[in-house]
Amino acid sequence: MLTSLLTHPKGLWFGELKDLCALTDGNLNRHLQVLEEAKLVSATKALEGSRTQTRCRITALGRRRYLEYLAVLEQVIMDGAGALNRDSDADARSPANA
Repeated sequence: MLTSLLTHPKGLWFGELKDLCALTDGNLNRHLQVLEEAKLVSATKALEGSRTQTRCRITALGRRRYLEYLAVLEQVIMDGAGALNRDSDADARSPANA
């Protein structure tokens, strides 16, 4: 959900976000509640034609926290790749492979 909102700086309508995340109305509503309470997203009601629509946006805090999460995830991936390389090097030096 945060990825979708991060890539749409002007925000997404509830229905658009629901489709992108493949969630039901109830599931999306609950996720939005939790993220709003954490101040990571904002949801505002607006009149669109004759219907009230909800526009969802990532907040500055949400953007910052998401980018921090990506940095941690990148480090985990690099650490995992390093461990695989060390294991491969150790296997290549093993007497069983000589």
